[in-house]
Amino acid sequence: MLHKTCTPTGAYLTLTRDHWANLARERNLSLTAQTLSGLLALGDPLNLDRVRQVYLPLTELINVHINNMSALSAQSNAYLGREDRPTPFIIGIAGSVAVGKSTTARLLRELLSVDRRVDLITTDGFLYPNTVLEEAGLMDRKGFPESYDQAKLTQFVIDLKSGLPEVTSPVYSHIIYDIVPDEVVTVRQPDVVIVEGLNVLQPPRTRASGEMGQAVSDFFDFSVYVDAPEDSIKQWFLDRFWQLRKTAFTDPQSYFRQFAHIPDDEAMAMACDIWDTTNGPNLRHNIQPTRDRATVVIGKGPDHDIEWIRVRKV
Repeated sequence: MLHKTCTPTGAYLTLTRDHWANLARERNLSLTAQTLSGLLALGDPLNLDRVRQVYLPLTELINVHINNMSALSAQSNAYLGREDRPTPFIIGIAGSVAVGKSTTARLLRELLSVDRRVDLITTDGFLYPNTVLEEAGLMDRKGFPESYDQAKLTQFVIDLKSGLPEVTSPVYSHIIYDIVPDEVVTVRQPDVVIVEGLNVLQPPRTRASGEMGQAVSDFFDFSVYVDAPEDSIKQWFLDRFWQLRKTAFTDPQSYFRQFAHIPDDEAMAMACDIWDTTNGPNLRHNIQPTRDRATVVIGKGPDHDIEWIRVRKV
């Protein structure tokens, strides 16, 4: 019987945070406050109580999917007369810049790693290098779907699902704001791979030939979208920008070091312009429209606190 705080209609079941928290069978956390602080994105106030209330039930739900996927794979292979080892369970994490999706991805990796081998890959590594973006006139649209090497990203996930012994991902540096030449991350058949990025839930697109292409989201076994009102996300972006001016932007190698030395009002005006011309439009036109493709949507309020969870009905 549904709790009165559930919304049972539509394609999703929406639960309040308290109802969601009561679903957790396990109440103990191996996670410490010190470890958690190292997982948080700049400005994210998440604490251990919220981890228990939100991320423990989420981890348990993901484990239900993993266990059932493993059983299905074993039964399918037995029917087909194959002896293939299970391929990685792939989780997609999507959401806007500054909404907290990186914290979600890192925290899920930590919690799932108690029982499994888990790797985390960010799609930043599949952005085209700056030289390519500049030639194509796309530097101001960095983070938009067209700024990624979608074919390379999709092939990466296909290779994971094909069971290749090793699959490599390029590396992106937020300091130099570019792909790091000749550097890769190697993934060696883990149990779970978390793929985190702005546009990972994009649907397939029609090729010039008229055929339907493939999208990275086609190969996800589970996905999470981190949601919040746009005006709140914009404020979090501006707050983070302000903090970065005093920290990362002061690095002599930082692409954004110019913002560390100009007057405060000028810097904040430029940050607002970045949101209004790039991050905001990308959220409205590309990221947010993919929200209803997620398995789970985590809804945040203006103070970054998680208020509700929406689960797609199976």
